[in-house]
Amino acid sequence: MATTMAGTTAGTTAGTRWDVASVAAELLACEGERRDREPFTDEWPDLDVATGYQIQDLNLAARLERGERLVGVKLGLTSRAKQQRMGIDSPFVAWLTDAMVLPPGAPVPQSALIHPRIEPEIVFVMGKRLEGPGVTCAEAVAAVGAVYAGAEVIDSRSRDFRFTPGDVVADNASTGAFALGPVALPPAGLDLSLEAVLVEVDGVVVDSATGAAVQGHPGEALALAANELAKRGLAIEAGWIVLTGGMTDAVYSPPGSSVACHFTSLGSVFINGGP
Repeated sequence: MATTMAGTTAGTTAGTRWDVASVAAELLACEGERRDREPFTDEWPDLDVATGYQIQDLNLAARLERGERLVGVKLGLTSRAKQQRMGIDSPFVAWLTDAMVLPPGAPVPQSALIHPRIEPEIVFVMGKRLEGPGVTCAEAVAAVGAVYAGAEVIDSRSRDFRFTPGDVVADNASTGAFALGPVALPPAGLDLSLEAVLVEVDGVVVDSATGAAVQGHPGEALALAANELAKRGLAIEAGWIVLTGGMTDAVYSPPGSSVACHFTSLGSVFINGGP
């Protein structure tokens, strides 16, 4: 379980004062009210990644207090192209709870999200506890119990998806919801760097990629998550779900749309945009 303490730094602009606790509360309010806003760093430029993790952890505690259950972690901005656009050199880690799980066949929860987009992911369900620091790709994959196809429905409380690294970490790396495919395979025998996906929107292929788009190999993303969590005294627990990061750019999912992610070995994930 993650724990945190409110930070002491704050920003003041035009009478608005932000700190760890107030940003955390505002993000949960935006989520609950389906309301986006300008990035906090417009008013609090000192909101950095470390502070963002404090905010993220504080909101995880709030989610658990209201009855949600921690089920795993996700990685954000795992592709090199996205990192270059953001001016960073490493992905971010964020929390997953059971409230974010989309049951098989469930549509995008349009009534709960602001501007949902869908991206395909290779997903691990952990067979063993994985604790850093110093975890390698091979060690990470050896701790995996099963591999699934996945689709993440990302959302953002930042208007127009405009944010800095500190903003997006605080916002739990734009987490919305996620779905897993029906096929579970052991990692042995799978070449996850070559595992390919085709993304269809309303029956038209719009993008494709392989697992190499995720840090060169999804196992590298898993190792990175374990090593990043170790800096905060945390580990990836047995049974947790790990979303390793978007393989392609995310596609819009408005009401009435249909998105399919077809994987080479892991089957397909279908999500419709709902009414």
